[in-house]
Amino acid sequence: MTFRTEYPRPQFVRQKWLNLNGVWDFAFDDEKKGTEEKWFKEHSTAFNQQINVPFAYQTKLSGIEDSTFHDFVWYRRQFEVPASWQGQRVVLHFGAVDYRAWVYVNEQLVGFHEGGHVSFQFDITDYLQGGKETLVVRVEDPSTDETIPRGKQFWVEKSDAIWYTRTTGIWQTVWIEPVSPIHLKKLKFTPNVDEGEVIVECEVDGNYAEAKVEMEILFKGERIAKELFELQEPYHRHSINLFNRKIFRTSFHNDGWAWTPENPNLFDVKVSLLQGDSVMDELQSYFGMRKVHTENGMVYLNNRPYYQKLVLDQGYWPEGLLTAPTDEDLKMDIELAKEMGFNGCRKHQKVEDPRFLYWADQLGFLVWGECAASPSYSEDAVALLTKEWIEIVERDYSHPSIVAWVPINESWGVPHIRSNRQQQHHSLAMYHLIHSLDPTRLVISNDGWELTKTDICAVHNYNHGNHDEVAKYEKFKEDLATKEGILHSQPARRGIYANGFAHEGEPILLTEFGGIGFKVDDANGWGYTSVANVEDYLADYRRIMEAIYSSKILFGYCYTQLTDVEQEINGILTYDRKPKCDLKEIKCINEMWHADTI
Repeated sequence: MTFRTEYPRPQFVRQKWLNLNGVWDFAFDDEKKGTEEKWFKEHSTAFNQQINVPFAYQTKLSGIEDSTFHDFVWYRRQFEVPASWQGQRVVLHFGAVDYRAWVYVNEQLVGFHEGGHVSFQFDITDYLQGGKETLVVRVEDPSTDETIPRGKQFWVEKSDAIWYTRTTGIWQTVWIEPVSPIHLKKLKFTPNVDEGEVIVECEVDGNYAEAKVEMEILFKGERIAKELFELQEPYHRHSINLFNRKIFRTSFHNDGWAWTPENPNLFDVKVSLLQGDSVMDELQSYFGMRKVHTENGMVYLNNRPYYQKLVLDQGYWPEGLLTAPTDEDLKMDIELAKEMGFNGCRKHQKVEDPRFLYWADQLGFLVWGECAASPSYSEDAVALLTKEWIEIVERDYSHPSIVAWVPINESWGVPHIRSNRQQQHHSLAMYHLIHSLDPTRLVISNDGWELTKTDICAVHNYNHGNHDEVAKYEKFKEDLATKEGILHSQPARRGIYANGFAHEGEPILLTEFGGIGFKVDDANGWGYTSVANVEDYLADYRRIMEAIYSSKILFGYCYTQLTDVEQEINGILTYDRKPKCDLKEIKCINEMWHADTI
């Protein structure tokens, strides 16, 4: 059985492609001898297991389910290029491989990639020989290396506290597709809501002489623009004004075409690369007209104050870990969150599958994008995280659902940032780097505490106490009530800003809190506080949210968390997505605050 059969790149869709998910040969290389013994040779006898790609060997769905350390692993499978692709270039794509990958085709090394969270590809045309082709992937995932961005993947074999089982190797779809010798390489959309225009950037690979790009934009099935522009160089930037289109002149102010969680309007795009009378490449994409900025201590969405009701989402599944078993599972998480009255999520310590972002775009769901952190600080860790973020922003830039980037969380990887100037400079460098790559979104410099320069003052506070800890709850409520209370609080015995930095008027949001532990069925684990039954769970949720909504300064929140994860039982849903209570009750509580109170 082949899992994850949907096309994996939703904003760069080609019709012809071949999914390489499914059963592959597999081997552990604990003695690190595979390269020397040439396991990349077609008839190597080293492969003594099979694995179901795209699931890591630690998962049940992989067919192996081994959580012990194996830092080097090998994959092998054969494939055939369809005869109809003859004369085209063949590109091999990987959705994500954690952490380093060496890729061989027909015993030849075609490329190397470092970074466990985003996609990469190689043109393998010159390595193909016709008929059965052999693909081999060698992976290194250092289990205990604290310089690599690993997020919640624990560097000890057994999961504990907030740390979970590791993901090694291929964990997103692998596929091949044909392209012409000249083809579209990149496509990027930047909405300009104030001017009613979308800026399109495209890049082609190959001989672009006499090449043109034709772009057709549709809205709800109706064509609103069709433009043709010549390529003077491989990269082209083009602005398309939408205000000039008659149907949009009067509809902007009622979300007639802007993207919001309540009205997730999207523009479908067909892009054709032409050379002479020939269509050299063709793809489908989409974009949303969405603007986010801060002003007067509030976050604005499309120039209106917008209160964010987020839920912390770790993006783990019991049988697939970081890999959702199906595309429907990604969609369902968003639908369940919206059913509870949340309008977005903070994807915590994970760069999520692009299919999740597709559903967030389609269904209307805000996303704070976050990368896995390195546990320790070093110059190597700085370089690795920086490289990862450049690739993240490039991959996900055009998704309207993403409204913020979170490069650092709770001083992970920068443990001395409070007073260490070097680590403060790293935080500042990440803040400015991301803004230099993406001027359209907010950047939170160190979500939780010890912030440096930041667009949002993002605070974590779990000190609400159990229902009978009245004094603790009152202190929690008092700390959140006013600007002065929040900025002088030290919820984790850490200041809200690092030394030398202070609040500059940016919006204040409570971006981690709650975490009520509630054991359901046979689950065992922990939460920040605990309750014994459904009635107490709902009462405690209401008690905590009343403190949030009574604040005179908070302009949004992120509740911990959507689901249980391994030993954490502080989700509103169980690990397998069963509600712990009537979700209508959660929604009712979440809707105690209304936008018309601004």
